[in-house]
Amino acid sequence: MSAKRKAPEDPTEPPRPTKEQRLSPSSAPQIFKLAYPSRSVSIHTKTPAFQRPTQVVSFSYDSTHTLRWDDSSLRYYVDPPRNADFNNAYERWVRKTETRPRIDALLRAWSRTKKRMAETNPQAMAAGLGIGAMCWRGVMTKILTAPYEDRDGWEMNVMLVNGTLYLEEHLTRAKLRDKEGMAPRQRKQTYYGYAFESYCTRESPPNPHSGPSNTGWGGDVNTNEQWCSVVKTKLGDTRFIIGGEVDCVRSKYTGNTDTFVELKTSLVIRHPGDEARFEKKLLKFYFQSFLLGVPEIVVGFRQPSGHLSTLQSFNTTALPRLVRGKPDAWDPAICLAWGERFLMFLRSSISAAISSANGTHTEDVKQDDESALPGEKAVWRVRFEPGEGVSLERLSRDAVNDVESWDDDTTDGSDTVSASESRVGFIPAWYWEELCTESRSRPSQSSAGQKAELDTRPKRGSDAAPGSGFANGQRDDDSKDVNGTKPVKIPAGWQI
Repeated sequence: MSAKRKAPEDPTEPPRPTKEQRLSPSSAPQIFKLAYPSRSVSIHTKTPAFQRPTQVVSFSYDSTHTLRWDDSSLRYYVDPPRNADFNNAYERWVRKTETRPRIDALLRAWSRTKKRMAETNPQAMAAGLGIGAMCWRGVMTKILTAPYEDRDGWEMNVMLVNGTLYLEEHLTRAKLRDKEGMAPRQRKQTYYGYAFESYCTRESPPNPHSGPSNTGWGGDVNTNEQWCSVVKTKLGDTRFIIGGEVDCVRSKYTGNTDTFVELKTSLVIRHPGDEARFEKKLLKFYFQSFLLGVPEIVVGFRQPSGHLSTLQSFNTTALPRLVRGKPDAWDPAICLAWGERFLMFLRSSISAAISSANGTHTEDVKQDDESALPGEKAVWRVRFEPGEGVSLERLSRDAVNDVESWDDDTTDGSDTVSASESRVGFIPAWYWEELCTESRSRPSQSSAGQKAELDTRPKRGSDAAPGSGFANGQRDDDSKDVNGTKPVKIPAGWQI
């Protein structure tokens, strides 16, 4: 069922391409625009519902950053010692090489999940799961916090395939080299956060019957090691699969997100200026945790020397209350409304362009045109500039070649082609083939698509696969109040 066309001045409605604007390698790039997000809430603005995230699978990266389908890198929270020195073992820090962000691991995790689902619920798989978007948590955090971003712009690559938006951050070689070669002071401050994590985490859960945990250094920092959670959630009408790293869990791992803990560091608050900067940082803290369903954020406030001063635990959903009414307050409702609008803009713009170029049907694209990217193989670049807004354009064949062929392990500027991973756009070829197989086996659907219930839980009494992170009895229809509250946990003996 086609939606009623909005008024031309609506910034979310893409202009209808003319014949001269049909997307071809020889034509000028077609650019869609979205106005800069407003920070004011109109009484007519409806805040989209955000569904409580539910974990569908988890996985680990080991000390060499090798993907493992288990929870071997999961860590458990312990209280750090007072006056902990974040400079400890700095010279032994093993840093993960800075590479172009890829969506590959998330797609592998989702592929494994779908295969398990196909064994238990083939009817749902045949009908389609109605997933509207897939990305890493960091990508969605950048999108949602854009209304309050005054300094840093960003670029992302986007593909629309089988009705699903795939998004990944785009970093140039120059930006990667800057990250790899950061200034000594910035490098040391980055390390402080990892050192705090070492003091706060252990490989085994604490024994509740043995009294206070044996606090101290938890081991030298190796940022190759990560434990990641993949969750399903929903913003408005868009179902999401989002993945991200989780620092640790409190007490025990339940197979869901209810005991997740995010660890952060910040300078001690000495004057109103420090307080204002910290409250601005809370916006990113909030969405990083909110998107994965992390209920608790533990912040270690440090001295400029790098020594821990105080510790405070925040309930994630209570953070908006801390800034409400302040001069530089942020409102999560504005961010969620913008996020919904942004995704609608991407989907409608790309769909309109593909329909215009393909004669309305994506499957009618000529497959023998070597220079064009037919149908859903097209890659788009979306750019956000603070104070200006968002632009979206389809990449040229040369630009797509760069996206496809740049070796993931290269940060020295060389143009080596990865022999291990061929791609269609930025999607790995093996996953593209899976999508093609699913599309061929799926019954014909309307443009709106039939949405099967996305139930990745095992049946009651069944055993979950190792590392799956499934939890029995978890409802997936709960919507979370962005201004909810819950008592925070503060370690005994700590002053707030």
